[in-house]
Amino acid sequence: MSERAGVSQSADPRDYLAAERTLLAWIRTGLALMGFGFVVARFGLFLQQLQFVQGGPAVQSYGLSLWFGTALIGAGVAVNLLSAWHHVRFIRGMDRGEQALIHSTTLAVSTSLFLALVGMGMAIYLMSVRDSGRSRSESGKEISTATKANNGILNRRSNHPVDETLERLRSALQAKGVALFAVVDHSGEAEKVGLRMRPTKLAIFGNPKAGTPLMLAAPRSAIDLPLKILIWEDGEGKVWVSYNSPAYLLERHALPQELLQNIAIVETLAAKAGE
Repeated sequence: MSERAGVSQSADPRDYLAAERTLLAWIRTGLALMGFGFVVARFGLFLQQLQFVQGGPAVQSYGLSLWFGTALIGAGVAVNLLSAWHHVRFIRGMDRGEQALIHSTTLAVSTSLFLALVGMGMAIYLMSVRDSGRSRSESGKEISTATKANNGILNRRSNHPVDETLERLRSALQAKGVALFAVVDHSGEAEKVGLRMRPTKLAIFGNPKAGTPLMLAAPRSAIDLPLKILIWEDGEGKVWVSYNSPAYLLERHALPQELLQNIAIVETLAAKAGE
């Protein structure tokens, strides 16, 4: 009779399968939270790269996305651990013949509330980023306009240190058949007199066949010729390639439009040096 009673109290195999399916569903939920958290954590880096492409040197930090992403990853880990603990507890209860187990909805409700809070926080955060980005974009346009109006200097980010960027520029000049007349090592000269200066080097280059027509059309353009590219490191350790905008030089010296091609090569060289 005791064996028959034990059999009658044992759980239905379908209950075990249902419990296993529930566990697998929670595991998928935990993995989804961790994957989504990773995406959110890297979202700040995506915004930084996008702002750099669109806005130039000033790059804002978007650290909150890292915290949101980390919180989601932590929630995913917690969901997996809690679901495993709940599954083991549930199976042991069924093994003991405890048929009247009370199903707890704490994990599901807690996960839903947590995601709702994170979602609200992310929505507020994205709205603030959008407003901040809009204001920075407007100010960036003003700075860009002012730069073109005042000195025409363009800045391009380099992916290499100053010396390596300079060597890449040398190679590009050689490939284009453009002569490198001089390299002024401003930081090196500062060091000679006991002053410290971040790496800063000015390359002066040109081609008489291209430059002479410019000076014949406007003799004062010789003050900006030969062409120059400044390679320098800022206070954050980032390296920049700066040069005079060809369009600005054309306007500054009232040069004919057809001579723009004679100085437009500086943009190609700057891109090659920093890429």
